Amino acid sequence: MDLAAKLPQMEDTALAVLRENAERLEQTGTSAQRAAAAALMPALEAELENRRAAKLAAAKTKRAATKRSTKKA
Repeated sequence: MDLAAKLPQMEDTALAVLRENAERLEQTGTSAQRAAAAALMPALEAELENRRAAKLAAAKTKRAATKRSTKKA
């Protein structure tokens, strides 16, 4: 299994560190490291965006539930 396939199972902090490392390697790594980092970045960015969207949706749902419960009181 390649690293991109493991991204959904990674914790948020590990994913953030991986992104920082990939960005660094794209700039300062060997040619093989730059290529590997560049290949990983699209999947990494997509996973981060999916998580941001999920967190925003959860917050929106929570706010809506809070408004409903406040109106009933």
